[in-house]
Formats: sequence, structure tokens, C-alpha cells
Amino acid sequence: MPSTDNQSSSSSFSSFGRSIFGVRQEQVHSVEAGHESDSCNLELGSFQKRVTDRFHELSMASDDELLTIDWMHKLLSAFISCQEEFRVILLNNKEHVTKSPLDRMISEFFERSVKALDICNASRDGVEKIRTWQKHLEIVFCALSSNKRALTEGQFRRARKALMDLALAMLDEKDSGSVFSQRNRSFGRHNSSKDHHSAGHSRSHSWSVSRSWSAAKQLQSIANNLVPPRATEIAATSRLAIPVYTMNCILLLVLWILVAAIPCQDRGLNIHFSVPRQLSWSTAVTLLHERIMEESKKRERRNSNGLLKEIYQVETSSRHLTDVIDSAQFPLTEELKMEVERDLKELTQVCEAFKNGLDPLERQVREAFRKIMACRTEGLDCLGTSNYTEQ
Repeated sequence: MPSTDNQSSSSSFSSFGRSIFGVRQEQVHSVEAGHESDSCNLELGSFQKRVTDRFHELSMASDDELLTIDWMHKLLSAFISCQEEFRVILLNNKEHVTKSPLDRMISEFFERSVKALDICNASRDGVEKIRTWQKHLEIVFCALSSNKRALTEGQFRRARKALMDLALAMLDEKDSGSVFSQRNRSFGRHNSSKDHHSAGHSRSHSWSVSRSWSAAKQLQSIANNLVPPRATEIAATSRLAIPVYTMNCILLLVLWILVAAIPCQDRGLNIHFSVPRQLSWSTAVTLLHERIMEESKKRERRNSNGLLKEIYQVETSSRHLTDVIDSAQFPLTEELKMEVERDLKELTQVCEAFKNGLDPLERQVREAFRKIMACRTEGLDCLGTSNYTEQ
């Protein structure tokens, strides 16, 4: 029989070997975890910086540039980039996504995303309304931009009729949206064949919201219960709670600006919007919110169809041109001719902005819609809720 001393020595050696092996394994795991943590922190920090940089640039726009079609392009481009980067962050951190409390936070974000799709639809409808206004403006321009030496009474009558039609279209915003009356809960896929009888309207129907839908209520619903994560939640989620909160705020801000700028049903801008100052992007986002609120409170903008700069130009120039036409006596004085030419020049510039900017703007709204959907679909798969039902 082997001696007990030998057994003890062998046992101690084995135990020592196991302890060394265990320490090495723990060290390896610790180093790997450290690298993963550093990589995650770098990814999250980089995301926060890019959000800050993008919205700082947007917030520094001049008064003349803010809320123009070109500026809206930049806003949506910034949002689309943020949304895509956020999607990648979720995919790179699947192991955390299914754990509490991050799973709850992400689920709440996806609930807001569903509501965001309706605002994308309403914004697209708003772009369509602006296109109808553009057609009236083109008629005015054609009526008055004659190569003849003198403008005639007939030209003024045609221009005045087009201006009256434009004024009615802008006043009758709710009724003008009646062709977009069907609620679409399949996010762009229209299932009823009877609505495809008109090629001209099928696209609009597939991007519609109901006539009873309210942009103000939808924004309020998205803003409800949007609170910063607590320190314990940030720690428990390996800091992933921060980008989730960031995207919640960016989503709300961008949707709010869309509703503010573009004609929407039951527009309302009075939502509670407050973010912690500790977040690097908070200054830029807060400044943007304040600047747009100030714009909405201006006397001449209070009853506007939208805060888009080009809409304001249409309202002021068309109103002034109508007054000029109503007061015109023939033959026209040189002063009145100059007024007509000045108003026509301004309306021509607006028409060009619409012509060059509305199609790209609509494409960006569609792209934002798709990015929101893609992030939500992939996120729900990560959460293991592929059987999630639409509400």
C-alpha cells in the first residue's frame, strides 16, 4: 500500500496544481472581460460623441437656415445615422439585451418606435399637401411670367384664382388630408385590394393615418414616462441604459421637429422635454428645442400650417401678391409692376426649393421609417419575442 505521506503529498500537489490552473483561468477570464468591457465602453462613448457632434452642428444653424428643407434633410440624415449605429450596438451586445432591467428599457423603446411610425406616415402626408400647394404656385407663376411687355387683366384673374385656390388649400388642411384616411397598421404594406383602384392614390393610402389621429396626442404618448436611467440601472446594464435613453430622446426630438415643421393633423408642440445636463449631447438638444419653441411663439407663426421656412415664405408672398392684384388698376404703374416681380421672384425661389427638396425629404422620411422598423424587428428577435403581436 502506498504510504499516507505520499498520498498527502500527491494530494497537495494536485490541489496546488488545480489552484494554479484555476487562478490562470480566472486571470484569462478577467483579462478577456476587461477587453470586452473596454471595447463596449469605447463603442458607447463613440456613439455618444457622434450624437453630440451631429446635433451640435444642427443647433448652430443660422436663423435663416433653421427649419428650411435643406436643414430638415440634415436632421433626418443625423437621425438615420444614429438609429443605425444604435441598432449595431444592440446586435453587438445581445447577451445583455435579454437581461433585466435592459430588456424592459428596450421593450419600452420599441413601443415608442411603433408610435413613431405613425408620425413618419403623417409627415409623408404633409409633404404631399405641400406638393398640392406647389402646383397652385406654378399656375400663379405661369399666369404672370409672360414675356409680353404689359400684364393683362386676364393674367391677373388667372393668377388671383390660383392664389385663392392656394389659400383655401392651406386653410382646409384637415379636409385636404381626407384621401389619406385609412389607418395602416402594417407599416407600409396595404392589404386591401379595393384601394388599389387608383395608382395615384395607392401610394398615399399605404402611408396614411386616420382622420381622427392626433399628432399632439401621439407625441405626448411617446414622451410619457421617459426618464433618465438611475445609477443602479446604468451599472446593472453595463452602461447600455445610456444609449437606450439617448435614442429615446433623439427619437422624441426628431419626431417633435417633424410635427412642428411639416403640416400634420392636430399639431401640438407642448411636450415636456428635459434631459440631464451631464449627458454630452444635452446642451445641443436643449438649444434646438428652445430655438424651435421660440420660432413657434412668434406672432406671425402661431397659426401657420408648419414652421418650415418655405411654408412661411409661401404664406407671406402669396398674401402680399393677392393684395397687390386686388388693388391693381390698369394700366399698371411701374411701382406695382416691381411689386409683382418681387413677389414672383420670391415664389419662384420657393417653388425651386420644393421642386429640388420635397422628393429627397420624402425619401428620407421613408428611410427613417425603414430604419426604425429594422431596429425594432432585430431587437425583438434579440429579446426572443419574435411572436410579439402588433398593438
